[in-house]
Amino acid sequence: MATLDAESIRNDFPILKNSGKYGEKEAQIIYFDNACMSLKPQLVIDKIVEYYKEYPGCSGRSSHSFGNRVSEEVSAARISACKFFNSRKEEEIIFTRNTTEGINLVANSLCLKKGDAVLTTNKEHNSNLLPWQRLSSEKGVIHKIVEVDDGEGGEEIFLKNFENSIDKGVKLVSMAQTFNLDGSSIPVRDIVKISHDYGAMVMIDAAQSAPHTEIDVRNSDVDFLACSGHKMLGPTGTGILYGKYSFLENTNPFIEGGGTVVNTTYESAVFEKPPAKFEAGLQDYAGIIGLGVALSYLKPKLPLLKNHEAKLNRIITEGVLSIKGASTIGPKNPDSRSGILSFQIEGIDSKNLAIMLDKSNKIMIRAGAHCVHSWFNSKKISGSARASLYLYNTEEECKIFCDAVKKISMFAVK
Repeated sequence: MATLDAESIRNDFPILKNSGKYGEKEAQIIYFDNACMSLKPQLVIDKIVEYYKEYPGCSGRSSHSFGNRVSEEVSAARISACKFFNSRKEEEIIFTRNTTEGINLVANSLCLKKGDAVLTTNKEHNSNLLPWQRLSSEKGVIHKIVEVDDGEGGEEIFLKNFENSIDKGVKLVSMAQTFNLDGSSIPVRDIVKISHDYGAMVMIDAAQSAPHTEIDVRNSDVDFLACSGHKMLGPTGTGILYGKYSFLENTNPFIEGGGTVVNTTYESAVFEKPPAKFEAGLQDYAGIIGLGVALSYLKPKLPLLKNHEAKLNRIITEGVLSIKGASTIGPKNPDSRSGILSFQIEGIDSKNLAIMLDKSNKIMIRAGAHCVHSWFNSKKISGSARASLYLYNTEEECKIFCDAVKKISMFAVK
């Protein structure tokens, strides 16, 4: 069976060549905070610099060589995104700043009215919670929540809960494919089929899934999908919203302004066709161009990534759970948690643990509520430590991480 060559991939990431002095030893960076932000390969960095050094102009506005080159590069990035998600046409790809903007764009463009229902889960990131809370308070939109089961029943129990929650009043189902809280996932194709049978559209928050698994929007038949470039080797402040063209064509944009219109008078406007009418104002051209390169770099590696992350997750899960007082959040089986281990150790504050790992071994993890405060509050839990893995992480790093956590826990107990 083919495996991902993480050691070779690491050579593409300049930050991983850095080391620092920790006490008596040199320590390489061990970056286990990929669910928050991925590292950037050299070719993405080079592409961003290329824009600023060689053609720092505007796309679609200026009729000179800089402008023409930028338009060509942005178009190439859109084609990369189209291929990455297998969308029907390039015009279904809208560039955004992040997943949050994509979700808000849909939330504010659907014209949901009082009595319409939106269905989410109890593990949603704040980005897929707050827009529906606001529409609920301002417009009377009903926000319904489906419980995600972490037991052995998994997908089967979730689908039963989902079918018991959806009805003809639900106009939109908006759910994360993979939860940043614990790495568990939902069965997207089943959700889409059931939702469409009830006449509901489906939006998928793919912030945690797009960087790690192959996504085919035609095969799943999702209506919308949003993701962030910064989690999938791309620049910060970049993202993608996929939308079926039939919706995009007949919907007014959420943000209006330069670049969204063909012509205006003092009284009226004629809007551009998608995607231009949803990309208002001057865009982050360097970021978009860099994102296109990141997608092309990442796509051929996705088929091998799941097994790689599962192998690493098994190592760190076994290591952490060997510590007295340690427990995990989410499914017990690490194969069901993508590349994420969210855990707690009794008697150790998760934020203190993260600080000590960084200071002692240059190991970087996340600690806190991970923008899922609602779930933690419902469980009366303050937060967790979260180690999240990616294509450049190695078995050796996982062993160092486990040893470091064990040493900290022994010191804390004493």
